[in-house]
Amino acid sequence: MAKKSPSLHVLVIDDEPLIRWSLAETLSASGHTVIEACDGETAIRTLSEGKELVDVIVLDYRLPDSNDLTLLSTLRRLAPFSQIIMMTAFGTPEVMTSALNLGAYRVVPKPFEMHEMAALVLQAHAARPH
Repeated sequence: MAKKSPSLHVLVIDDEPLIRWSLAETLSASGHTVIEACDGETAIRTLSEGKELVDVIVLDYRLPDSNDLTLLSTLRRLAPFSQIIMMTAFGTPEVMTSALNLGAYRVVPKPFEMHEMAALVLQAHAARPH
């Protein structure tokens, strides 16, 4: 009865272990392969190695080594076909508009419901340019 969702490769970038773990568990339970990164450097290294194509990136705005939109720009360049969902507890209208202008699919305010993020990952993937 339920429609089969695609199995996606999702990169989750968050320095808060509980949030990263919760997202990974939720997305894995939805049938996705999840790669985790705790900071921008690890995320850049993961994408640069290019061992796996990443369908969707879930990115926290503030990380120990990144607290502006530079990392978003870098990820967009390294993974031009990946959709990026940015999460933030510091979502001023300027930050949100700038993130969308830089190619983020959506900016999600923290806190959020985990099941809503799982649905958003599918929406982001379905909306990517082919």
